[in-house]
Amino acid sequence: MNYDQLLDRAFELLPGLSEEKVDFKIPEVDSLLQGNKTIIKNISQIANVARRDRGDIAKYLTKELAAPVTLDEQKLSIMTKVSANTLNEKIKRYFEMYIVCKECHKPDTHVAGVDRGYTTIVCEACGARYTVKNS
Repeated sequence: MNYDQLLDRAFELLPGLSEEKVDFKIPEVDSLLQGNKTIIKNISQIANVARRDRGDIAKYLTKELAAPVTLDEQKLSIMTKVSANTLNEKIKRYFEMYIVCKECHKPDTHVAGVDRGYTTIVCEACGARYTVKNS
């Protein structure tokens, strides 16, 4: 047998690999600058992917950017100029801290409670529980 035949045989003998595909992707921020304000137009999409309230994301961005924000039906306005790269980094950090499970790395988490400055996150996929200090 040559190498290719041995390789094919080895793959045939292996147990079936998991067909599970991860379709989770952190959405890119769709922002624009208007004077001294930065507007995030797709805050609802980001909140839907995160399965969190838009207000929680707004509160996080307020603390991270040290700037006041206003939230209305369609958009989030930040009262300072912020680059799209910075916003994408902050949203990615939010997902890493509060959305993606630290054990199984799946985005299937929910907030179980907030107590004394700590948020308890529970993973629906693997059952892991962990706390995150509120920033």
